[in-house]
Amino acid sequence: MNADFMNKTVVYPGTFDPLTLGHFDLISRACRLFENVLLAVAADSTKTGYMFSCEERVAMAKEVVEEMPNVRVEIMDGMLVDFVRQFNAHVVLRGLRAYSDFEYEFRMALTNRKLAPEIETIFMMPNEEHSYVSSSTVREVAQYAGDTSLFVPPAVQRYIERAVVISRLNEKS
Repeated sequence: MNADFMNKTVVYPGTFDPLTLGHFDLISRACRLFENVLLAVAADSTKTGYMFSCEERVAMAKEVVEEMPNVRVEIMDGMLVDFVRQFNAHVVLRGLRAYSDFEYEFRMALTNRKLAPEIETIFMMPNEEHSYVSSSTVREVAQYAGDTSLFVPPAVQRYIERAVVISRLNEKS
């Protein structure tokens, strides 16, 4: 990997379970601000109740960003600061949908700054039409076979539809 890639890269971490239109909005906008966007799909986290495996989340993300040549998708297994250092990046992107997100994100940014002072965290808000959408909301709507197509990119919608069909088949057996 060359040094130019590493120094002009923003890391956008998350579970992306599933990747929403809000996530996609931030990725698209980050592409305009940075030469490279590294989507860091968390392999494991404190969150429970995943809808998709890590491999599925990576595959979904790769499909969603396939038309974006400056976006790369990688699995992040471990601490964010270690991942950022691994790619010699210096900026982390975090999304804020509402004020309620701020406290958690603020604490994480300060913790990361203490662990790695050379890494900056920037915050972006998704377009207001997507600001209320969260992955957990999408999972809940999908659980009841509701229409999630308003909240996720088409590639992700296909994964959700497949998961709902498989879930219903498993319930019947």
